[in-house]
Amino acid sequence: QVQLVESGGGLVQAGGSLRLSCAASGRTFSRCAMGWFRQAPGKEREVVAAITWSAGMTYYADSVKGRFTISSDNAKKTVYLQMNSLKVEDTAVYYCAAREGLVTATERRYDYWGQGTQVTVSS
Repeated sequence: QVQLVESGGGLVQAGGSLRLSCAASGRTFSRCAMGWFRQAPGKEREVVAAITWSAGMTYYADSVKGRFTISSDNAKKTVYLQMNSLKVEDTAVYYCAAREGLVTATERRYDYWGQGTQVTVSS
């Protein structure tokens, strides 16, 4: 079992920045991928970014490329999502997820999920 705890959400003005953190504990895998997903009110959950712990492979949704950066600190078992140039449309609950295997943008392939953290971007 893997436990994931997100933090770092909050209220920010458009154009501002936030950094989300996701701390993992419990079972470890030799090959593990972590992803950030988000769900806005009335919309389906969508992938934001993902990273493979060991290989450093990353994936970004087109909507966040050039603005968001995903990174990992293996020693701390923590994944970060640095969000810059935030837009109102980035407002959502952001979830951290983990899976055994390589990075993927497919939500159903992630087995473990955090409780989510709210990000609100005001105009």
